[in-house]
Amino acid sequence: MKNFQQMMQMGQKMQARMKEMREKLADLEVTARSGGGMVEVTANGEGEITDIQLDPEVVDPEDVEMLEDLILSAVSEAQRRADEKREEAMKEATGGLPMDGLDDLGGLSGLLG
Repeated sequence: MKNFQQMMQMGQKMQARMKEMREKLADLEVTARSGGGMVEVTANGEGEITDIQLDPEVVDPEDVEMLEDLILSAVSEAQRRADEKREEAMKEATGGLPMDGLDDLGGLSGLLG
């Protein structure tokens, strides 16, 4: 019974650390650029796009497709960087334990109340 209580306490501590990391991630910003810096996209640590900046020179009505490609490239890179930061933070919060499938803590929160 004592081992179960210790396991529950460890789970609660891990859940608290993960919550703290999620709060930090919400404040984190990552930025990616494409087209030599003509398109800049910023995302938060959750991967949500929070800002897009376009250099007026990249806005060419004759070549909208290029602008679309540059935006898509910068968005993808910003989200990839946010994913990396999120993974790093979760590894830190869980002490390196694999947490695949528990992103929303659904598996732990049911046990931990």
